[in-house]
Amino acid sequence: MRKVIAATALLVAGMCVAPELCAEGYQVNTLSAKQNGMGHTGTAMKLGSESMIFNPAGLAFMDKTIDFSGSVTGIFATAHAKVDGTEYSTANDPSTPLSFNLGMSVYDKLKVGVSFYTPYGSGINWGENWPGAVLNQSVKLQAFTVQPTVAWRILPNLSIGAGAMVTWGNVDLNKGLVTPGSLNNLLTAMGMPMRFEDTPASINLSGKAAVTVGVNVGAMWDISDKVTVGASFRSQMGMKVKCGNASVSYANEAAQGLLQQQLNILNQANFKAEMPCAAVYNIGVSYKPVKKLILAFDAQLTGWNAYKSLDIEFLSEQLTPYNQHLEKNYRNSWTFHLGGQYSLTERFDLRAGLMLDTTPVRKTNYNPETPGMTKIEPAVGFSFYPVKNFSIDAALQYVAGLGYDGASCSYADLLAGKVDVFTADYNVHAWNPSIGVTFRF
Repeated sequence: MRKVIAATALLVAGMCVAPELCAEGYQVNTLSAKQNGMGHTGTAMKLGSESMIFNPAGLAFMDKTIDFSGSVTGIFATAHAKVDGTEYSTANDPSTPLSFNLGMSVYDKLKVGVSFYTPYGSGINWGENWPGAVLNQSVKLQAFTVQPTVAWRILPNLSIGAGAMVTWGNVDLNKGLVTPGSLNNLLTAMGMPMRFEDTPASINLSGKAAVTVGVNVGAMWDISDKVTVGASFRSQMGMKVKCGNASVSYANEAAQGLLQQQLNILNQANFKAEMPCAAVYNIGVSYKPVKKLILAFDAQLTGWNAYKSLDIEFLSEQLTPYNQHLEKNYRNSWTFHLGGQYSLTERFDLRAGLMLDTTPVRKTNYNPETPGMTKIEPAVGFSFYPVKNFSIDAALQYVAGLGYDGASCSYADLLAGKVDVFTADYNVHAWNPSIGVTFRF
């Protein structure tokens, strides 16, 4: 029994630690209130300090001495899962990805700056007692990046830029260890009349990802007065949880009395894990047909195929035999961005955009802590300039999941001593309002 429990703990860790940094559902594409309204385009646009995120080379075209921008987005998301004809929905707290960017002019052709932003992070709460609790009950995930950047305009119409991404994060999640059905079957076999409706025992896993460093580099070229092209690359990073903590909780005293002797091996256990944070490749083009209008298109390829497996190791020598190699087998995925901006007056800019975000998650490796699916994301936005060189920026994005029917994931049935499969039909939608300010002089 102890071996089954420990193996289950590894499966828990494998399914739940990695999404903080390595799942499509948590990759943030809402890092600018301005660009959110344009479908989060920016690879081939001269955005001042915000270019440090989209394409560092764009910073070299900054025409001010100081450029500051800050944005925050509220993500109000709801996921749905239909299991045996009954639909279950999440009750999520809002997530708030943000970014702050400061760019400075050293010389006419040389610019430097620093950004702070949240490239990954989200939260999901299915509740403690839904049918998929053995896979996931709730998760809160955050990742943070500080990026110092330098950009140089090597020719009047050509620039390059590079930034160092210093990234760290944390995770806190809960899932069921024992299903009510399995425990009730065991009690029936033992001739005991007791029955459970709620998840009898759950586990909490928390950990901090150690600081890691990557690079964000790019180039930008003005082909003509109307057309600009750009390309950028964010490197893969290996994120490490060096000492995660596990703790067990019970539905009630009866469940504790029945299970604590077997489950205490998990209480206060520590583990470590390492997983890749995928590389991102961006290419883009912007077109200015008239003075007041700019159109932009970006294509983004995320190298999720690097996430083939997750290896979990317990820190206690007693639990070394229970270390596990877990298959993930993600595939690369594309995100396409399209947007436009029209300067209605000197003080008012209007924006509209669209994103198509395809999923890297395979149908047979689909866990409800990551309701990943292809999504269509239309958006609108505006900027208002109450005074010269200062703007208030706002956007509203809607996320419409295309659904994923018959998606499944295997899990270890602790008491039955076998591997079972959980299958559900999933969907997700979200409203993402953004607000920000930009100050330049």
